[in-house]
Amino acid sequence: MNISVVTREEMQEIVESIEASFEKIISKYLNDEHQKQEIVLLKSHQVQRMLGISPGTLQNMRVNGTLPFSKVGGVIFYDKQDILDLIEENKHNV
Repeated sequence: MNISVVTREEMQEIVESIEASFEKIISKYLNDEHQKQEIVLLKSHQVQRMLGISPGTLQNMRVNGTLPFSKVGGVIFYDKQDILDLIEENKHNV
């Protein structure tokens, strides 16, 4: 039978290594959970109502790159967070 002796210093190094590993795992888990925010997609008519704009204004916002969008099978979708970000960016302190 082989017996090994571990010094206090070696034991402390092992404990610190384990703690560092746990911190990495927990940090990665928290970052992954934060990034899993639910994506809410809106159609054009919903965005028009939300912003109080006409279809032409919405089209202009798409064309000039003001508002990102995705087109799937002829239907245009907008990420709700992009709309909220646009509103926040254009907020004026009067």
